[in-house]
Amino acid sequence: MTAPAPLASERFLIEGRVDSDRFPPWIERHAQKLGLLCRIEAQRGDRLEAVISGPPELLDAMEMACLLGPIQVWVDQIDRLPLNSRPEV
Repeated sequence: MTAPAPLASERFLIEGRVDSDRFPPWIERHAQKLGLLCRIEAQRGDRLEAVISGPPELLDAMEMACLLGPIQVWVDQIDRLPLNSRPEV
Protein backbone atom coordinates (compact mmCIF):
# COMPACT_ATOMS: atom_id res chain seq x y z
CA MET A 1 0.00 0.00 0.00
CA THR A 2 1.43 3.39 -1.00
CA ALA A 3 1.02 6.61 0.93
CA PRO A 4 -1.25 9.25 -0.61
CA ALA A 5 0.52 11.97 -2.56
CA PRO A 6 1.24 15.08 -0.51
CA LEU A 7 -0.94 18.08 -1.30
CA ALA A 8 0.25 21.63 -1.77
CA SER A 9 -1.41 24.98 -2.34
CA GLU A 10 0.25 27.60 -4.48
CA ARG A 11 -0.58 31.06 -5.72
CA PHE A 12 -0.01 31.19 -9.47
CA LEU A 13 0.88 34.71 -10.64
CA ILE A 14 0.40 34.55 -14.39
CA GLU A 15 1.72 37.50 -16.43
CA GLY A 16 1.41 38.38 -20.09
CA ARG A 17 -1.50 39.11 -22.38
CA VAL A 18 -3.99 37.36 -20.09
CA ASP A 19 -6.96 39.73 -20.17
CA SER A 20 -9.29 37.40 -22.12
CA ASP A 21 -12.61 36.64 -20.40
CA ARG A 22 -12.13 33.05 -21.56
CA PHE A 23 -8.91 32.48 -19.60
CA PRO A 24 -10.31 32.11 -16.03
CA PRO A 25 -12.89 29.46 -17.03
CA TRP A 26 -10.21 27.72 -19.12
CA ILE A 27 -7.91 27.54 -16.09
CA GLU A 28 -10.73 26.22 -13.89
CA ARG A 29 -11.67 23.53 -16.45
CA HIS A 30 -8.09 22.34 -16.87
CA ALA A 31 -7.51 22.30 -13.12
CA GLN A 32 -10.65 20.17 -12.72
CA LYS A 33 -9.48 17.77 -15.44
CA LEU A 34 -6.23 17.31 -13.50
CA GLY A 35 -8.10 16.79 -10.22
CA LEU A 36 -6.88 20.09 -8.79
CA LEU A 37 -8.78 22.64 -6.74
CA CYS A 38 -8.70 26.13 -8.24
CA ARG A 39 -9.84 29.59 -7.22
CA ILE A 40 -9.29 32.62 -9.46
CA GLU A 41 -8.51 35.54 -7.17
CA ALA A 42 -7.89 38.46 -9.53
CA GLN A 43 -7.50 39.34 -13.19
CA ARG A 44 -6.14 42.74 -14.16
CA GLY A 45 -4.85 43.50 -17.63
CA ASP A 46 -1.51 41.77 -17.79
CA ARG A 47 -1.83 39.64 -14.64
CA LEU A 48 -4.04 36.84 -13.36
CA GLU A 49 -3.81 35.37 -9.87
CA ALA A 50 -5.13 31.93 -8.95
CA VAL A 51 -4.79 29.65 -5.93
CA ILE A 52 -4.39 26.05 -7.07
CA SER A 53 -4.15 23.02 -4.78
CA GLY A 54 -3.23 19.39 -5.30
CA PRO A 55 -0.25 17.07 -5.69
CA PRO A 56 2.94 18.99 -6.61
CA GLU A 57 3.50 17.06 -9.85
CA LEU A 58 0.01 18.03 -11.02
CA LEU A 59 0.67 21.66 -10.12
CA ASP A 60 3.67 21.40 -12.45
CA ALA A 61 1.38 20.01 -15.17
CA MET A 62 -1.03 22.91 -14.60
CA GLU A 63 1.79 25.42 -15.01
CA MET A 64 2.72 23.83 -18.34
CA ALA A 65 -0.92 23.88 -19.46
CA CYS A 66 -1.21 27.60 -18.66
CA LEU A 67 1.98 28.33 -20.61
CA LEU A 68 0.61 26.57 -23.71
CA GLY A 69 -2.92 27.73 -24.18
CA PRO A 70 -5.62 28.92 -24.89
CA ILE A 71 -4.99 30.77 -28.12
CA GLN A 72 -6.61 34.02 -26.84
CA VAL A 73 -3.81 34.61 -24.32
CA TRP A 74 -0.04 34.83 -24.30
CA VAL A 75 1.66 33.89 -21.04
CA ASP A 76 5.08 35.46 -20.56
CA GLN A 77 5.78 34.24 -17.03
CA ILE A 78 4.30 32.26 -14.16
CA ASP A 79 5.52 32.78 -10.62
CA ARG A 80 4.40 30.18 -8.09
CA LEU A 81 4.28 31.01 -4.39
CA PRO A 82 3.70 28.17 -1.92
CA LEU A 83 0.89 28.80 0.55
CA ASN A 84 1.09 25.75 2.82
CA SER A 85 1.04 21.98 2.76
CA ARG A 86 -2.76 21.61 2.74
CA PRO A 87 -5.27 22.72 0.08
CA GLU A 88 -6.51 26.29 0.50
CA VAL A 89 -9.45 26.09 -1.88
